[in-house]
Amino acid sequence: MTPQARAVRLGPRSVTALTLVSAVGVAAFGWPFLAPPDSRIGAHAQDAPWLFSALLVLLVAVVAATISESGLGPKAVAMLGVLAATGAALRPIGAGTAGLEPMFFLMVLSGRVLGPGFGFVLGGVTMFASSLLTGGVGPWMPFQMLAMGWFTMGAGLLPGQDRLRGRAELLMLAVYGFLAAFAYGTIMNLAGWPFMSAPASNVAFDPEAAVPANLARFVAYCLATSLGWDLGRALVTVVLTLALGPVILRALRRATRRAAFESPVTFDAPAG
Repeated sequence: MTPQARAVRLGPRSVTALTLVSAVGVAAFGWPFLAPPDSRIGAHAQDAPWLFSALLVLLVAVVAATISESGLGPKAVAMLGVLAATGAALRPIGAGTAGLEPMFFLMVLSGRVLGPGFGFVLGGVTMFASSLLTGGVGPWMPFQMLAMGWFTMGAGLLPGQDRLRGRAELLMLAVYGFLAAFAYGTIMNLAGWPFMSAPASNVAFDPEAAVPANLARFVAYCLATSLGWDLGRALVTVVLTLALGPVILRALRRATRRAAFESPVTFDAPAG
């Protein structure tokens, strides 16, 4: 079987930039569990969303490094634009109602076919475009971009890229989509949970509490506020992956083969 072509290859600079932004992202999401109770970070909790929104600059740097190093050509840019526009258009369909967000299955399938590099770029660009489309621009947007980049990149890192096909591949993608949809919701809960203006609540972040106590509060918060949305998102992703996956995977692979992203450009000498 011919190895699957990649629209964006992750080279050394891209991997370094991605590792940096991911490390900063982990700190931005997980600081409630990383900062000790006597830390003064809690005193600036209301400023944190704006400070962490600087992640957007790093995300742009990762995209720029990936594009410049891989030599992203016009065909890959066109595919990126089409998929990002499609994903952005799919997001408002459910309007977040009960977690009905059909864009996630497209991100899973696209990341699978086009690889982790393209997947990370696509996830971030799609979430940025959908935020502009829905008016959801705010300090949470960089968190959404990073989380969606991770989500889509993870699909490109799944095993059996060049040999696994058919039902086994669909089942793997459906399982990944189900788990990753829950993971996305949990990660995004971390972006807002520490800033609840209800310090007396049993589920709100307590900057003076130890990590185990805050972890219990966070689990209770997820169960009380987002479990239904996360379950809806996960089930929709599974259903659409199993129902539409074969057709979309074939279409994406056919388009990738015809685009010949990795084929060098050559010019024939004029006939003399």
